[in-house]
Amino acid sequence: MSELLITIHDVTPALAPRVETIWRLCESRGVVPGLLVVPDWHGVAAIESEAGFGSWLRARAAEGAEILLHGERHDEVGSPRTRRDELRAFGKTNMEGEFLTLDYAAARERIDRGVARLRAMGLDPVGFVPPAWLAKPATHAAVRDAGLHVSEDDGAVYVHAPERTWRSPVVRWSGRGAVRAYGSVAFERLRWWFQRGEPVVRIALHPGDLAHPATAASIERGLDAWLSVRKQTFYRALK
Repeated sequence: MSELLITIHDVTPALAPRVETIWRLCESRGVVPGLLVVPDWHGVAAIESEAGFGSWLRARAAEGAEILLHGERHDEVGSPRTRRDELRAFGKTNMEGEFLTLDYAAARERIDRGVARLRAMGLDPVGFVPPAWLAKPATHAAVRDAGLHVSEDDGAVYVHAPERTWRSPVVRWSGRGAVRAYGSVAFERLRWWFQRGEPVVRIALHPGDLAHPATAASIERGLDAWLSVRKQTFYRALK
């Protein structure tokens, strides 16, 4: 097995132009990326409020894009961190780890609400990815119990029916400042040299990744390189 999962994160009407730009970037390479949808970005951008964006999502799903729930609001408002949480999140997110602190009951409640909102729009989510890949193990149990097929952290994809773990590196970028931009470009190359033999590799694209010219160029080069040695696969194909 030598396959590639490709997704667009932070899919919300608040970031629609950049999401659509990344979609077109993938489409030009024959890729149908998964869409990680946030139902109410930061509490101010409900997906139901933008009919045009809902139509865009349904059209992409009809073209084969898998839909995944990506938190409920993505940020951490109302969920104070402990010191241990701070250590787990260090360097990984700017207060965007919505599920970082949540126990099973709180995680399940948000997942159930999010799934219901997506289904009410005519979308059928295949799985759940916590913002910044930060969540307690109980969140993955909540995903399973909610009847979704897969969940992720930054080291693995968890298939829930039947239960199986696919160790899978994430190729990702950050356009937030020069240091993070050039650092993420370097890490993409390191993954290329040292982890391209893994059975499943993930490419995760974010709306802000194109903000820096170094990351924008690296994404195009990286997509072409990874697609030259791997075939795109889909979450529903993972068993």
